[in-house]
Amino acid sequence: MDDVTDAREQLIRHIRDEAVFFGDFTLVSGRKASYYVDLRRLSLDHRVAPLIGQVMVDLIAPVENVAAVGGLTMGADPIATAVLHQGAARGLAYDAFVVRKEPKDHGRGRQVEGPDLEGKRVVVLEDTSTTGGSPLKAIAALEAVGAEIAAVAVVVDRATGAREAIEAAGHPYLAAIGLSDLGLDPS
Repeated sequence: MDDVTDAREQLIRHIRDEAVFFGDFTLVSGRKASYYVDLRRLSLDHRVAPLIGQVMVDLIAPVENVAAVGGLTMGADPIATAVLHQGAARGLAYDAFVVRKEPKDHGRGRQVEGPDLEGKRVVVLEDTSTTGGSPLKAIAALEAVGAEIAAVAVVVDRATGAREAIEAAGHPYLAAIGLSDLGLDPS
């Protein structure tokens, strides 16, 4: 097994074994679900964060001229950091950024933190995608500072409309892992 496949398979195993919970859950969309994928459990884990970074760097590698990665705080924050570090380990220069839910009411009043993104191509990241609302909110803030959205990339796509919402807004949607990879039923 090559390194790319191995990292992805290891990540799938960690998610399946440690981040999928069964029960009655209400999703951000208001829909009910019989399982919940809690990636924050793993994106902040020293064993798994590097795997997430490797898998996401592999996923976004075909996207040309990407200057920075990030998304709406807080789900995207550890994903962006993992991509920054794993990219740097491969000699790639991905900076990271954070999009606040609302602009700060003090200091410089910024909603997007990190490097200047005006005129730069960025990839918006998300840990688990349900409706696409978080990436779309991040996109609005990023476009307001002059960033060009190259793609939206998610670790786990729940197959609950996010792809359709992102693509309808005119942005490419990339997902590293689908529900079938985790042995889950999308319904």
